[in-house]
Amino acid sequence: MTLPRIGVFDSGVGGLTVLKAMAEQVPAHYLYFGDTARLPYGTKSVETVARYAIGAARFLEGQGIDLLVIACNTATALAMPMIKEAANLPVVGVVEPGAAMAAEVSKQRAAIVIATEATVSSHAYRDALQRRGMEAYEKACPLFVPLVEEGWIEHPVTEQVAQVYLGEALAQVPNHADVLVLACTHYPLLVPVLRRVVPAGVQIVDSAESTARVVSMMLSDSDQLSSRGRSEATSQGTSTARSASPADHRTFRFYVTDSVDKFKRLAARFLGRQVDHVEHVDLGG
Repeated sequence: MTLPRIGVFDSGVGGLTVLKAMAEQVPAHYLYFGDTARLPYGTKSVETVARYAIGAARFLEGQGIDLLVIACNTATALAMPMIKEAANLPVVGVVEPGAAMAAEVSKQRAAIVIATEATVSSHAYRDALQRRGMEAYEKACPLFVPLVEEGWIEHPVTEQVAQVYLGEALAQVPNHADVLVLACTHYPLLVPVLRRVVPAGVQIVDSAESTARVVSMMLSDSDQLSSRGRSEATSQGTSTARSASPADHRTFRFYVTDSVDKFKRLAARFLGRQVDHVEHVDLGG
């Protein structure tokens, strides 16, 4: 019985939260590509982001993957149609799953979206939520990513920054907004802090967890995967994938375009486990 091979792409380490969420639900061989030499993507043009993402997608396709997950909010927001057109296999991004989960849990049909400047400027989450009949209020939180990468997850400074950002957001939205969408893959590490800052009635939707749920559901539909993964998808299904836990039902390989050692240090923080099998690759311009 062949496990599916799932490729995960991000501009850096944030997409590891998506990988972690998927690995908790779906037995698979995971191949992660972090374009660490060319981040941040948020300062680059749509054409450049698309070119980088398509290059990574083709690299992962060359490794024989069955499904590609774009675990990068900027790439998903700016270049998803171009990535899908270039890919020869199913592609999942993080925006639509996050918006779908927010619409599912919201009773008041209004959400606050926190993200990086680039993702907010794209209005990808706003548009996805509006298509589902939801009001969306966007707030850029640029300091969260460096604070997470510094390891200041529970630092008092991080909580103070969260209070400022969320205080500003809450002051600008109606009282009936009842969902906070984490539209950056770094932000799941801040859930304990954010939970203390937002009102008790506000549900937190994590796009990483939402994306993992979509992937798990796709694996239950054998028609959506290539023949490599069909036997696994058909026999396991969503419920089995969620319950399976042996470590040998998951393997991990990592590819990065910059320092392997730095990636290993940060990756351990995001995954909560030591990271091995990291290979440096150079895709060129």
